Amino acid sequence: MTDFFEYVIYNNTLAEWLVSLAIIAATFTGAKILYWISSNIIKKLIKKTKTNLDDLIIDRIEKPVILGFVLIGFWFGFTYLNLSAGVLDFVTKAFYIIVTFNVAWMIVRTSDALIVNYLANLLKKSNEEKDNQLILITRKSLKIVIWTIAGVVGLKNAGYDVGAIIAGLGLGGLAFALAAKDSLTNLFGGIAVITDKPFKINDRIQVDGFDGTVTDIGMRSTKLKTISGNRIVTIPNHKFTASYIENVSSEPSRRMSINLPLKYQTSHADMQKAMDILKEIDKNSPYTQESCIVFFESFGTYSLNINFIYYVKSEPDFWYIAPNFINMEILQQFKSAGIEFAFPTQTIITENTAH
Repeated sequence: MTDFFEYVIYNNTLAEWLVSLAIIAATFTGAKILYWISSNIIKKLIKKTKTNLDDLIIDRIEKPVILGFVLIGFWFGFTYLNLSAGVLDFVTKAFYIIVTFNVAWMIVRTSDALIVNYLANLLKKSNEEKDNQLILITRKSLKIVIWTIAGVVGLKNAGYDVGAIIAGLGLGGLAFALAAKDSLTNLFGGIAVITDKPFKINDRIQVDGFDGTVTDIGMRSTKLKTISGNRIVTIPNHKFTASYIENVSSEPSRRMSINLPLKYQTSHADMQKAMDILKEIDKNSPYTQESCIVFFESFGTYSLNINFIYYVKSEPDFWYIAPNFINMEILQQFKSAGIEFAFPTQTIITENTAH
């Protein structure tokens, strides 16, 4: 039986292989136990504390810690064996790289928990989409920085010449930078939109020939729902740094003007009555504000013209609800008052030249 365990496989006896596997198996068992302790004891204890920060941190570091425990077990399991120089070098480098990325993973998750717990709570009171976008940028940027540092540190610890690798990638990096030029331009445009705040979600804007309501502000593009076709248009963010933006929703009120042509047969009393009706319609409208302007503007070719100017409240959708309400009221009340609109007419006078 002793001879059986002394059987050599790849420079290691069967007994050494079994011990190595036993270490790895024990590691998985220990990881299971560690996970059970974390879920059933540690998490229940920290739930009794007043702050949620410790709950977040334990939840975020749980998986990286368990993975680190497993990696250590694998390391002891493999290094227990008599490995060749080449295999040992490969295992060592792989171990350093994986451990570095595991630590980076834990840092990313922990920092993300801190951002969510502190920064999000500080900005919650403002309740603005701009702040939500700032949180998103902060989280993504921090992750990119940490993973980049982890890649450099991991390769350095594994014995690679990082400087030579970066120099070798110089030409490729230049090509990548040129290819990513538009993406970077859009990214900086998105940051400019979020920080300068020329508009926000649900604002109606006019830009680059499009007129619509902002439905989403992303890192690369912004989405509008057009007024004319009710379609979603995706606009690259660099357009907002190179184009004039008209924020229709930012105006305190929207000026609307209507020219109402009445028949030339309209009497002085009916003309005054028409103007009084228009003032009353504006007064009773829930969609207008300020005082309207009504005046007898001109004697037209075919009509007596009244100019009616009113101001629509700056509310979503009022830009079309208000004119619809005003026009329907004008149509109904003018008809009830016997006031008629003019249309182009022509009077032809003929002379009788017969003798």
